[in-house]
Amino acid sequence: MNEMIDEILQSCKDETLKAINHQLNEYMVVRAGRANPHILDKVFIDYYGVPTPLKNMASITVPEARMLCVSVWDQSQVKNVIKAISMADLGVTPNDDGKVIRLVFPMLTEERRRDLVKDIKKIAEDAKIGVRGARRDAMDMIDELEKSGEISEDEQKVAEKDVQKIVDNACDTIDENFKTKEKEILEV
Repeated sequence: MNEMIDEILQSCKDETLKAINHQLNEYMVVRAGRANPHILDKVFIDYYGVPTPLKNMASITVPEARMLCVSVWDQSQVKNVIKAISMADLGVTPNDDGKVIRLVFPMLTEERRRDLVKDIKKIAEDAKIGVRGARRDAMDMIDELEKSGEISEDEQKVAEKDVQKIVDNACDTIDENFKTKEKEILEV
């Protein structure tokens, strides 16, 4: 097959993988009933004028299924860390005993679980939009090759089928990721 078509197909695969990885990264910060250190990934502290991720300033442990313990390395920053966690709107109130900040996650209500499922459904849809964008770009490039005479009409049809296979596989993976996370959230 044409080398340019191979490049287009590889580019399409790469873009669909980016969409899937983005979906998985977004799912990591969605709380599903048990404590997950990744929920703090988007918490930044103003550390001497520099926005610093919490994970770069403290050790985060999971001593129990519904509790996170945050041990800040620079004790002078504990108040800033508590403030940042409170402002992150994670649905938990930080408890400070002077050395360790404890985050106790309450049980999710049925209503909250349904809201979280809606949120992850939207994340899955956004990932599919990214995949469809990759398909559109690949199809446009294949059409250009055919119009310029670099590939035949038959090669165009075969390449378009290959692009569609890549897209279908990516959408199946996105749906599987959604179902897995949905099951995790709805599990009581």
